[in-house]
Amino acid sequence: MEASLRSKDAFVIRRSQILLASSRGRSPPKIAQSLGCGSQTVSNAIHAFNERGLDALTPGSSCPKRFHVALDEQSAEVLRQMLHRSPREFGYDTSLWTLAMAANVAFEEGLTERRG
Repeated sequence: MEASLRSKDAFVIRRSQILLASSRGRSPPKIAQSLGCGSQTVSNAIHAFNERGLDALTPGSSCPKRFHVALDEQSAEVLRQMLHRSPREFGYDTSLWTLAMAANVAFEEGLTERRG
């Protein structure tokens, strides 16, 4: 574990620091404070180590395990075309789209089943 502190990978170094501090009896909030990270990050590292051992030092995929597709291909194309138009055509007082405005218009135009 101590050898991992010399890794070129920041993820491996941070996890090693967390796990070594935990093995020395430091609490997750104290570890988080001393390393400048969140308590949840510390808890995740400790939990991963308890489940997977040293494999917890290997970064996993950052891709979500599940996702919801809000638009089919046809609706996505309609949305792309809509975003090339001015938001003023849809009742907004600006010429620049925001994500929230696009989500609202997509819902109002029937492109999505729920409001963003």
